[in-house]
Amino acid sequence: MTVNRMQDSLTLRWQPVRGGDRTLVTQLEDEIAGRIADHILRPGSRLPSVRRMAEAAGVSRFTVIEAYERLVARGLIEPRQGAGYFVRSFIEMPIVADTASVASPPPSRLDVGWLLRSTFGNGASVEVEAGAGLLPKSWLDAELVNAAIRAVGRKMDGQLLSYGHPRGYSLLRAQQASLLQSQGIVAHPDQHLLTTAGVTQALDLILRLLVQSGDTVLVEDPGWFLIFGRLAAYGTRIIGVPRGPEGPDLEALERLAAAYRPKLFLINSAVHNPTGFTVTASAAYDVLRIAEKYDFRIVEDDTYADFHPGTPIRLASLDGLRRVILVSGYAKTLAAGLRVGILAAESDLIMRLTDLKLLMGLTTSNLGENVVNHLLHEGHYKRHVSRIRRRVDKARHRCIEALTECGLQLPHLPYAGIFVWADCGQDSESVARRASEHGVLLAPGSLFSPDQAPSTMLRFMVSIADNPKIWPVLRTLLT
Repeated sequence: MTVNRMQDSLTLRWQPVRGGDRTLVTQLEDEIAGRIADHILRPGSRLPSVRRMAEAAGVSRFTVIEAYERLVARGLIEPRQGAGYFVRSFIEMPIVADTASVASPPPSRLDVGWLLRSTFGNGASVEVEAGAGLLPKSWLDAELVNAAIRAVGRKMDGQLLSYGHPRGYSLLRAQQASLLQSQGIVAHPDQHLLTTAGVTQALDLILRLLVQSGDTVLVEDPGWFLIFGRLAAYGTRIIGVPRGPEGPDLEALERLAAAYRPKLFLINSAVHNPTGFTVTASAAYDVLRIAEKYDFRIVEDDTYADFHPGTPIRLASLDGLRRVILVSGYAKTLAAGLRVGILAAESDLIMRLTDLKLLMGLTTSNLGENVVNHLLHEGHYKRHVSRIRRRVDKARHRCIEALTECGLQLPHLPYAGIFVWADCGQDSESVARRASEHGVLLAPGSLFSPDQAPSTMLRFMVSIADNPKIWPVLRTLLT
């Protein structure tokens, strides 16, 4: 009798609102969820049958079924075979502070982990991400990506239900091969290209295959801090090569190559992170000459090359993928969440990397690769990048001017890209720690050194030019 009264209470009192903003399914789902939350429907009580609920409310059975299935997916109710749907029983959990929403104070010494945690949301007090590595969402084009996903979804049929090709979506590899060939990099889609889950996985595959514990790997100083952590995890000896506006310090590179006989040299040749510099042609030839002389491979990180006006000098184009491995992706220009990376190398290496890719995680995302291919094929990506580059260039000039007015110095202006590398004239780690107390996330120069050496440099994202909150904080910290 009690169960029937509960069922009658639900069926007789709820009436759908037709023609409103919410669908009938959503209305019924919310009504039942609310009654469960208010303990009107208690754990163990049975919901009205689908037929009875549909008749009482004047809706279709399909509406009721979908609403019930949504509640099942939310864990609020459960189906019991032959008996109907019942409100689930719950174990009351103690109320504790939401640690994810509480900003952790910066450690006594800032490190890569702290910056990553802050960047990915473990710090609710961060209001200005001046040291972040991604452009703001509002600068990108969410509708462009959404439209591509819808277009691809209509054509993929059952492709999403199966694994992709081990080397990646064939049409995307064909697109990439044509693009690379137009830039002077001879690459065959079936012999020289492999798709990955972003540049990070591409680099991880290369390190797993080619580097062993105790090997020496040369990196740029300053350089991308995340790769320093990956190399340390593999037990390698990491040695920094000073990076200047024209490229790596060639005398230092040759001296270190002769002394340590490295396995790899990792270089961000076009639109370098964090400085925005691009390697000159003469420096590129000398880097290849030194690599040939001392027999080490070069991994060329091409992540930011699309921010370069025109076609930049690339080691891969001069070398023909004999000694150079090229990695690139779409996280910085299109959508970080798509996780689509491209790896180009000589054919034998691609075969070995493909086998390792399968062992590590089977194939990469069919959906993401189809979406990127669609945007490339339809010409949308090229137009999108042109718009983004123009906005970035304008913001970079404004950012440089504002930083200079705050008292920071720029020994060399960035050629292109989304970062400005500026000298604050004092220990940047201390500045970053104090900035975090004001809700401003800065990236101190020590993070970009393989030795974590003290530095007066800071990396700024150019988008801060549009954020008025940071400038009073910087002026206060630097005066």
